[in-house]
Amino acid sequence: MSHNACIEAMNDLIKINNDRIEGYEKAIEELQDGENSDLKSLFSEMISESRTYKSELERKIISYGGSTDGGTTTSGKLYRAWMDVRAAFSGGNRISVLSNCEAGEDAAQKAYKSAIEDADVMEETKVLLRDQQQSLRSSHDKIKALRDNAKQQ
Repeated sequence: MSHNACIEAMNDLIKINNDRIEGYEKAIEELQDGENSDLKSLFSEMISESRTYKSELERKIISYGGSTDGGTTTSGKLYRAWMDVRAAFSGGNRISVLSNCEAGEDAAQKAYKSAIEDADVMEETKVLLRDQQQSLRSSHDKIKALRDNAKQQ
């Protein structure tokens, strides 16, 4: 098996994490001051989480002799979902922000699932991707629970 498939998949996931970082930064900006300090704190944690995952992916790519600058993507349409999320925020409404963040988290889950299921991605890489996906799933579930709670109020 070639390292190229692993490098390509990891570069796609770096883009997902970059977009996730930007998406949560935008969400923090959009939230009305004071009312949503809990979300701002949570979103900051998720930004930190994606920065960590991005660094882990970059280290793995370098260990395979690859480069993290550019290249083609197999899941480009998926990572663009966060771009759409960033454009969809409307006036800092808590439910809207959480719904849009959940959609972005869904896109991240799909991208990780696609990379993990790719037969050309080596098993040692899949171990890292599964760990990251599991943690991202926990973040997704937190966002979903907060959104559901906000809808009930």
